[in-house]
This record gives sequence, C-alpha cells and structure tokens, in this order.
Amino acid sequence: MSLELAVQLRFVGLVGLAMLLGAAIGLERELRGKPAGLRTHMMVAGAAALLMGLGEIVIRVYGAALGDAVRSDPIRAIQAVTTGVSFLGAGTIIFDRSSQRVEGLTTAASILFTAGLGMCVALSQLALAVGVAALALVTLRVLVIAEAWLGQRRAGKDEGGMNGPEAV
Repeated sequence: MSLELAVQLRFVGLVGLAMLLGAAIGLERELRGKPAGLRTHMMVAGAAALLMGLGEIVIRVYGAALGDAVRSDPIRAIQAVTTGVSFLGAGTIIFDRSSQRVEGLTTAASILFTAGLGMCVALSQLALAVGVAALALVTLRVLVIAEAWLGQRRAGKDEGGMNGPEAV
C-alpha cells in the first residue's frame, strides 16, 4: 500500500520548505562560526517535517485497514522528534574548564527550535513556521548586538567609568 503520488510530492515540498527555513537559521549560525551550521539546521528541520509527515502517512495508509488497532497520537510524534533532536543538541554543549564557561547552549536551543519549525511545516502551519523563523533570526542576530552593547556598558562600570544616563 502506498499513498498517491500527489500526496507524497506534497510531503516532499513540505520537507523542502522546512529545510529552507532551517537554512535561514543555520546560515546565521554558520556565519557566527558555530559548530552546528547551515547543513545541520537544514537536516534537523527537514527530518522533523519528514518524521511528522510519516506519522500522518502511516495513519492514512494503515488506519482504514486496521481500524482501532492504529491510533494517532500527535503528541507522541512531537515527543519522539524532540527526544531525538535533544541528543543532537546535547552534543553541542561543552564546558570549558579553563574559562569556567558553558559553550553551545544557544546552538543547542537553535537546533531544538529548528525541529519545532520543521514540525510546524509538516502540520501545514506555514505562517507560524515563517513567523517563528523570523523571530529566531531576530533573536540570534539582533540580540547579539544588544548583548555586545550591554557587555560594553558592564565593562565601563567595572573600570569605574560612567556610561549612559548616570554620566549626565
């Protein structure tokens, strides 16, 4: 048993769209020299969309034939994708003993976020997917500027300098 070609091609298109949106986030990570970049984010978004789509396909193909023996629980599909992606994200987190800093948390979060984006596409929530991709890019790109500005302000205060309104 298989699904008609048009339905299969629709899922190919959805996976492709998820990968394009994942590429936008991955490109930002790539440009910043992070360990998980363009290809990783594309594959995570595409895999999430594919796995969610396969869940729907299984129900469509086998649900009618098997009746109550096959049930759909979309939460389980989301949990399965989240669990798999969490292992991938955990691999990007490193504790640097020399600087006493944890590295890779934002990359891990962006991988998880990209999986959620892929699931949105698989569920045909396209406006949501595009909107959250834009929010992720703002968070990853624009907030870096704000963090740098705050870091400079903190450094100025630590050195006894006065910046901003309190200097007036």
